[in-house]
Amino acid sequence: MQNSEAMALSAALLAVAGELTQRIHEGVVARGFEGLRPAHGFAFTRLAPDGATVTELAAHLGVTKQGASQLVDELVRKGYVERHPHPGDARARLIVLTERGWACTRAAEESAAEAVRPWVELLGEGEMGVLRERLLRIAPYGPIRPTW
Repeated sequence: MQNSEAMALSAALLAVAGELTQRIHEGVVARGFEGLRPAHGFAFTRLAPDGATVTELAAHLGVTKQGASQLVDELVRKGYVERHPHPGDARARLIVLTERGWACTRAAEESAAEAVRPWVELLGEGEMGVLRERLLRIAPYGPIRPTW
């Protein structure tokens, strides 16, 4: 692949990711979940389904433990997460989604489905399946990090 082709691909992927993030965020807000930023959604992807420690969340988001702790404090105040004793480590706290956090996560999933629907119409189910499979091969586990 030529450098110019690599740049064009990089630009296209970043544009798609940015638009997708914005559309999901707008969909979440339209469903009544205000006061959130896209970074909160990136945190929710790590907290679902089993929770995470602040250290694990910090690594997922690419921030310091202090930054992750501040984000968790904010989400606790807003009622999206709560701290529980960690079942395997008495020194740690497990951050888990509340029912409100799970409802917001479901709203994000609905918004994501709406956002990619035009892609399915453009590419068709078969090509979308190939695209999904190839992207998962390139980046199978994330982490999904916000651009700060």
